[in-house]
Amino acid sequence: MSRIEDIIPRLGSGLDAAPIVDHIMAQPGVQKAPGPKLTLFTKRDFLPPDLCGTIIDRIDVVRRPSTIADSNGDSAYRTSETGDLDPTDPAVIEVERRLAEFTGLSDEYGEPLQGQRYAVGQEFKGHTDYFEPDSLDYLQYCSVAGNRTWTVMVYLNRPEAGGATRFKAIDRIVQPETGKLLAWNNRRPDQTLNPATLHHGMKVRNGVKYVITKWYREHPWG
Repeated sequence: MSRIEDIIPRLGSGLDAAPIVDHIMAQPGVQKAPGPKLTLFTKRDFLPPDLCGTIIDRIDVVRRPSTIADSNGDSAYRTSETGDLDPTDPAVIEVERRLAEFTGLSDEYGEPLQGQRYAVGQEFKGHTDYFEPDSLDYLQYCSVAGNRTWTVMVYLNRPEAGGATRFKAIDRIVQPETGKLLAWNNRRPDQTLNPATLHHGMKVRNGVKYVITKWYREHPWG
C-alpha cells in the first residue's frame, strides 16, 4: 500500500496558508465563513455514515476522561472523553487519507488522529487549539514540533439535541451533522496566532456526540 504522502499533494505544515486555502476551496461542496477574522471552512458529508459508525466503535474502545494541557482551576471546563486512535487500523488510515486529500497538508506535520465523545451535559468551554507561547504547557508540548497551525474536525453523528460548536468572534454556530467537516487556520494571514479561533464545544442536551480531530504543527510530528 502506498503511503499517504506518496499519493496526496504535499503542501507542508500549513503555516503558509495561501496554498492550503486554494486547495481546500477547490474541493466540491466547501463553504467558507465570510469575513476576514477567521479562515474557517465547512463541508457536509465529508465522511460516509458507515465509516463514521466504524470510527465511533473505535472511540468507544479507547475513550478516557479528557484533560487540558494547562489547568485553569475549572473542573467543568472540559468534561468530555477522549480516545487516541490506532494509526494502523484500516478505518483510521482511510480517514487520514481523506483528510490529507482534502486539505493538502503534509501528513508528517499531523498529530495522531484523536476521537472525542460528549454525553448529555458534557462540553468543552471556550478555548483555542494553539498553545500560548508564554505558558508552561508551551515548553512541554511545543519544544519539538512547534505550535499548531491547522485544526480539522469531523462530526461522526448528530446528537438528538445540542452539541454545536460556537465561534464567538464571528458569531457563528455550527450544528453537528453526521460526516460534516470543520477546518480552520489557527493563524492570521501574517502567521501570528489568531484569538478569533476561540471556540466552544457546547453542551449536549440529549443523546451523545462523537467527533474526530486532527491537528497540524509547524514542524514534523514526533
